[in-house]
Amino acid sequence: MKNSGMNRRDFLRVGGMSTLALTLGSTGLFSLGGQASILAAEGKANNPTSGAGGYGPLVKDPMGFLDLPQGFQYKIISTTGQPMANGNGDLVPGLLDGMAAYQGAKNTTILVRNHECGTNHQFPVNGKNPWSKGAAGGTTALIVTPDREVVEEYVTNSGNIRNCAGGASTWGTWLTCEETREMGHGFVFEVNPLDPENEMSRTPIRDMGYFSHEACSVDPSTGIWYLTEDSEPSFLYRFTPHNRSQKLGSLQEGGILEAAALDELPNNSASNFTPGQTVGVVWKQVNPERAKEDARDLGCIRFTRLEGSWFGGGALWFDDTSARTTTASGRFGRVYRYFPATNTLELFFESQDTNQLHAPDNVTITPWGDLWIAEDGNPRGDRIIGLTPEGNVYEFAQNVFNNSEFAGVCFSPDGKTMFVNMQSPGFTIAVWGPFARRNSARQFSMSHAAPPAGFAPQISDKVAQYAEEKGISPLAAAVLDRHGVTI
Repeated sequence: MKNSGMNRRDFLRVGGMSTLALTLGSTGLFSLGGQASILAAEGKANNPTSGAGGYGPLVKDPMGFLDLPQGFQYKIISTTGQPMANGNGDLVPGLLDGMAAYQGAKNTTILVRNHECGTNHQFPVNGKNPWSKGAAGGTTALIVTPDREVVEEYVTNSGNIRNCAGGASTWGTWLTCEETREMGHGFVFEVNPLDPENEMSRTPIRDMGYFSHEACSVDPSTGIWYLTEDSEPSFLYRFTPHNRSQKLGSLQEGGILEAAALDELPNNSASNFTPGQTVGVVWKQVNPERAKEDARDLGCIRFTRLEGSWFGGGALWFDDTSARTTTASGRFGRVYRYFPATNTLELFFESQDTNQLHAPDNVTITPWGDLWIAEDGNPRGDRIIGLTPEGNVYEFAQNVFNNSEFAGVCFSPDGKTMFVNMQSPGFTIAVWGPFARRNSARQFSMSHAAPPAGFAPQISDKVAQYAEEKGISPLAAAVLDRHGVTI
């Protein structure tokens, strides 16, 4: 993920927003306390849910900050450099990144948030029990009420470098990932928001690998974790814990780390694959301390630069933000879908036009089953794009304030509020409105849906014929074609 600075013009715009929020607070369109809350359009029209095709076109934000569909509102609930809600004088750290939401007491939401700071930052994570002194990264937690007020804010771990993304466990903790491999940093740490800055939070899970981590996601049916790497080239890893009870402390018992490869399928595993398929995904064990070198030497799948991941509906979603086709210039991106049950890897999306989707980064399956993808690097302004199981595509949000990326998209446990970070200058934002109801069936459908028209990878007649002969999907054949398998 890139880091964007905040210039004088941005500071002035932030100041203007705060002033306007105070001035117009009595109208009901804004909240007091210096935090802007905008209604996306006049009135509170009931928009159609995304069950068919999204929430309608984006409405221009009069504040010039965040365009949303009609009927949706936003509120900035935390700002870098401002006092934290703990009241002890700490300031909100900078470079807000990955994030997850958990159920809190009295119907509150607990947000755990990464800060991608390096060894020196104007607004570091100042913890009491850092892993490494002099490192400015780490995580914080926010306790948010149902009316989207932050009542508590505190450090949950510190002493890390470049906490980029991570992943939520099934037992209420957050795995925060260091996106670096310098100064002895490059590990995954487990953070418990109910026990901040404990010894576990400063203990690297070494068996999950020493490399430039990005995101991680767990398959709840097996307890196996999948990890992406943000460096060029990148590899996809999986971590099988020795203790798969999915309980607090289980990951600290270690496990086996492997990297994904495309190889001849062993005869004794034929039943796990489509009849006729001869090449597919196999996992090759690597040494956690030299995971990247082993993955390279073992001929594992080379991606350009992997970013976000999400597990839902029996499938792992992850993206390669810098991948591009051989016929298109520039930096576009791909979205992959992996099915552990069959060891099938598919190329779900491949960008051909920046008007479709550019540089996919954060990926999320919404409570109602749409795939949401946050861009990082669209020259026309980064957006959150929704794809539905029915094959529709829609824009849900666009940053019209600056060129900063969106990060950490997540939803409150009741599904009524979406939280997202604007990394620089550093805002955590709450968005609410006529979101569709939770729908686990559509979540499963999304994992097995065909790509929307124009979003699927383009394949040659030869590759299409190969897919038909081998009895595999064109999306699986596209993976083989893009990653050097002779067809």
